[in-house]
Amino acid sequence: MHYKVKVDGRITHKALYNILGINTEDRKEILGMYLSESEGANFWLQVLTDLNNRGLKDILIACTDNLRGFTDAILSVFPKAQVQLCIVHQIRNSLKYIASKDQKEFMRDLKLIYRTTSKEVAKDQLLNLEMKWGAKYPVVIESWQRNWEQLSQYFQYTEPIRKIIYTTNAVEGFHRQVRKVTKTKGAFTSDMALMKLVYLATKNIEKKWTNPLHNWSLTVQQLYIKFGERIPLMLNTNSSGASPRGIETTDRV
Repeated sequence: MHYKVKVDGRITHKALYNILGINTEDRKEILGMYLSESEGANFWLQVLTDLNNRGLKDILIACTDNLRGFTDAILSVFPKAQVQLCIVHQIRNSLKYIASKDQKEFMRDLKLIYRTTSKEVAKDQLLNLEMKWGAKYPVVIESWQRNWEQLSQYFQYTEPIRKIIYTTNAVEGFHRQVRKVTKTKGAFTSDMALMKLVYLATKNIEKKWTNPLHNWSLTVQQLYIKFGERIPLMLNTNSSGASPRGIETTDRV
């Protein structure tokens, strides 16, 4: 989110970055808010290092909108993390370079890639896209090919997990709620004034995050099979040794 902040009597444009996580207790939480005038590998390395120092020990899957240097920073601090680039952002960026008269047809062909059932079929459809549109829109096709491994991570999961990780819409939804509070402000008097207002808005928004994610009990079991001890589960049994009453989880996803 972008805001105007007064610094030494001058108006400066700053970006406020938010990192939203889903923990193993199927709850969303804001892991960090970071204010900066610029981004890049060094900035993101500081962000990920701060999260690690504050107790975030592991990330199973990170979904990002492919900000410059973000993926490298994630993997340098959390080398076992899987990085899934946001499909929606990739589509938006692609359409910027597609002529308006071709956009509808191009989108139909694109849907055959990201809405298919398997990575192998999607790869074949990407080749078809290149054959049809590669000569006319080489920059767009090259972007999909260059980022393909990180765009296609979600194919290895079932539909409930795919819906969680294939897009950063959850963060954008959070941003829309924050903007309802901050939209009446012109320029903030300081960084702290901005951070305080966003923090208070965040605490009010988090109070509404009470409903568990859909099919989380099945989702967390699939994640456990995939990631093993990186997502520890503790099955409770009663004194008679009967079947588990529930699942308790620890650590953040």
